[in-house]
Amino acid sequence: MTEKHFDEDPWLLRFDGFDPAAEGHREALCTLGNGYWGTRGAAPEARTDSVHYPGTYLAGVYNPLSTEVHRGEAAGGEHVRDDEHMVNAPNWLSLWFRTGGGPGSSSVGDFAAPDTGWFHPETADLLDYSQELDLRRGLLTRLMRFRDPRGRITRVQSRRFVSQAAPHVAVLETTFVAEDWSGPLTVRSAIDGRVANRNVTSDRLLAHLHLIPGSTRDLGGEAVLLEVETSRSGIHIAMAARTRAFSGGALLEPERRFLTDSSRWVAHEFDLTLERGVAVRVEKVVVVSTSRDRAVVSPASAVATWLGRMPATAELLAAHERAWQILWDEFAVHLHSAPRLSLAVNLNTFHVLQTVAAVDADLDSGVPARGLHGEGYRGHVFWDEMFVYPVLTLRRPDLSRALLGYRYRRLGEARAAAGAAGHAGARFPWQSGIDGRDVTPTELFNPRTNHWMPDHSGLQHHVGLAVAYSVWGYYQATGDVEYLIEQGAELLLEVARFFASLAEYDEEADRFDIGGTMGPDEFHDGPPGHPGEGVRNNAYTNVLVAWLMRRAVETIGVLEGRSCRPLWNRLRLGPDEVSNWEKIGRRLRLVFHTDGVISQFEGYEGLPELDWEHYRTVYGSRDHSLGRLDLILNAEGDSTNNYQVAKQADVLMLLYLFSAEELRELIEELGYSLSPDQVRRTVEFYRTRSTHGSTLSNVVHSWVDARADRGRSWGSLVRALHSDLDLVAGGTTHEGIHLGAMAGSLDMVVRCYTGLEIRDGMLWLHPVLPLGLEKVDFSITYRDQPIQVEVTPTNLRLALSPGGIAPTRVRVEGREAQLSPGQTHDFLLDPP
Repeated sequence: MTEKHFDEDPWLLRFDGFDPAAEGHREALCTLGNGYWGTRGAAPEARTDSVHYPGTYLAGVYNPLSTEVHRGEAAGGEHVRDDEHMVNAPNWLSLWFRTGGGPGSSSVGDFAAPDTGWFHPETADLLDYSQELDLRRGLLTRLMRFRDPRGRITRVQSRRFVSQAAPHVAVLETTFVAEDWSGPLTVRSAIDGRVANRNVTSDRLLAHLHLIPGSTRDLGGEAVLLEVETSRSGIHIAMAARTRAFSGGALLEPERRFLTDSSRWVAHEFDLTLERGVAVRVEKVVVVSTSRDRAVVSPASAVATWLGRMPATAELLAAHERAWQILWDEFAVHLHSAPRLSLAVNLNTFHVLQTVAAVDADLDSGVPARGLHGEGYRGHVFWDEMFVYPVLTLRRPDLSRALLGYRYRRLGEARAAAGAAGHAGARFPWQSGIDGRDVTPTELFNPRTNHWMPDHSGLQHHVGLAVAYSVWGYYQATGDVEYLIEQGAELLLEVARFFASLAEYDEEADRFDIGGTMGPDEFHDGPPGHPGEGVRNNAYTNVLVAWLMRRAVETIGVLEGRSCRPLWNRLRLGPDEVSNWEKIGRRLRLVFHTDGVISQFEGYEGLPELDWEHYRTVYGSRDHSLGRLDLILNAEGDSTNNYQVAKQADVLMLLYLFSAEELRELIEELGYSLSPDQVRRTVEFYRTRSTHGSTLSNVVHSWVDARADRGRSWGSLVRALHSDLDLVAGGTTHEGIHLGAMAGSLDMVVRCYTGLEIRDGMLWLHPVLPLGLEKVDFSITYRDQPIQVEVTPTNLRLALSPGGIAPTRVRVEGREAQLSPGQTHDFLLDPP
């Protein structure tokens, strides 16, 4: 596989040549979606095998399955486990063709055996093969030329899109040209429900058949319908496909053969006649609905009705392109003097938008960590959303509000989880799926031992802190008090209740301690020899809890005197709760090393150093597997609990979420001090002990270095931007893109390098561009006011759109100003 140079066009991702080894990676990067559903960029002729994986995923559609697994005799032998997965839905892309004509075998089991003549890229005599993803238009185009067994050359171009304007609609258009021959061509257009969840290597030992047969129908001439159901969650999925053929502008009417198989597969097959040099176009329009949709009688009746009303594909494409233009006007980040990175920035923005852009209050969907691009992490919702919300809230806060609704609708389940553990408030799970129950796996398969090992990731209670942080970020950016009254305050205050009940008061020291948790590091689930017990006084957790307690008190103040009796009735605040939150927010314990470095948790300083030289020599400093040091040490009978190591940023996450000034204020209000020198030593200490086993780690380290070492910050950002784009040995992009890292890398440019914060009811900006970047420009929306931002090393320009919005207060490098709608203001910047 070869790619064009990135600087040819930053809006086109192009692959030249067919490379089976890179196909899975390409399929993930070429996924098309709109927030309601997504489809990987697999070839329409592809079947699931060692090369291809044609996956389609519907937001919020999950199904649990039970599996009997073997843990080894020492761990108890066989046992049954339940796992919930985002379901691989029926493959709507399926479009097969063969030259030579004739009905051949009409068996649906005729799955591309060599003697059937169906085209497949891995067995064909390819003369040309290229694929191009147009990010600006959301359009994937494939162009190929091949020679068939009779020596005839055919050119085939396919274009596809998942509509950004009509969320339930997708289109595949395929054009055939016989270059040096005339004769018949057979086309088979299918919807294939004979699919399974087989995308993730480590999950292939688990049960994977999620769909049970439903029904198939011929919808009268041009269209077919397939309905299936998930086996335990009982979600009905219906797809209908209309397939038409055209020669020029003339509609062809070939005789169709209706094919079906046990209600799991349905197709129309027909023969066309190709004339030498004359293009024949086959258009496939697909509509999907599920039983989770609102305002439908049934999924099957909905898709049949919608398909009957569907306009021509040209009209569908035009509406789709207009919708993408609006999104790009809102979200595009333009880099200047960094052309090789512009494609990465645009690609990352594109995939973030494809995962969430169609989400509204009617779609009950969260932010899956791997997008709608694959089955990594089983499609679950993690804390990664914390990295996504800032990108959305500063442009389209309505998207953030709709996605936060996913958490609010699961607040009851979070309350139940806290109660079951003997605590108050709401305990949000580390991994969440369809209904908010904790679906965090309790075991992790170690491919180095071929055994399952215990996984205590469920101790990462800090996911609730991420929810509260995102709620407050939305409120700060929008000033939307109604949201606080309706949902936000309840989320934030219930999380505060949980952590207040988790905190234990040490009367002698007048300090609160929090134990039994696991920080973002993920390599420490307990003290040495005590895995699964959690650590005590994790710095990230305790500082975030202190911040949360202050926001909880502030929220009470914001809502005081407002009409929100139903909220107070639901919460039923106790007489001493608010004062207890105030006390906890001032007296949580932090632990420091003897040299003043913030300790990751109590006892961390006493852990021995890892023999980094040994492990880098054995596994290679560039070996991706070194990031999973937990698997390596487990295979050696050892544990990361025993060493000063980190999978990703933990303490340093505090400098990602807060400016150094804010963090210093938080720590001083706890009764400690934090000097600039302590900050520097803390950063350096943890930098040298991280394996960067998560793509999020480069984002955080880039952010932390932005002021102190711009060159190093830029290098980390470049790695973050390319973490999915580049095909890396041992990488997992083929299992889905890393949504948090994609969003976080964009946020680096928008907020970190501009110093953009929202504090004290105003916009704060303190730009410091890295040396390789001459100018950045983008748009934001702050409290309903659209603002165009342009930054160079010496100037910041803010251009406010005209309208009736109240003036906007800004603070640039300590200078305050009030800008009115329609005004453009330049701020001269101090040299870096």
